[in-house]
Amino acid sequence: MLTDAPIVPYIPAADVSRARKFYEGKLGLKPAEEYAGGVIYECGRGSRVFMYPSGGAGTSKASTAFWAVDDVGAEVADLKARGVVFEEYDLPGIKTVNGIATSGGAKTAWFKDSEGNILAVSQRIRR
Repeated sequence: MLTDAPIVPYIPAADVSRARKFYEGKLGLKPAEEYAGGVIYECGRGSRVFMYPSGGAGTSKASTAFWAVDDVGAEVADLKARGVVFEEYDLPGIKTVNGIATSGGAKTAWFKDSEGNILAVSQRIRR
């Protein structure tokens, strides 16, 4: 049953070598396994993400995945120090200040990877 199975997000990469430099160098992820021309990265609490070769990389205008973090401000500062550039939005319902938006019960900051995929770090706000 799907309710008992872990889910693994897929992140497409037009150039796996270039993407690996971004994910490993800028995000600090460690490869757990090379698989089918791509790479599986282990993240927190046993979660995994599979970065795979695809001509469709960067074509979605929606977020691909986000990391649930305890302190989005600290994560943004750390990632900026590594060279990650955060998106700035001024849209109905979403306005970022220094890369971080606060709305809908969360603080979230979005960035694009080397392939143009939109990723995020997000912190739920406890009330």
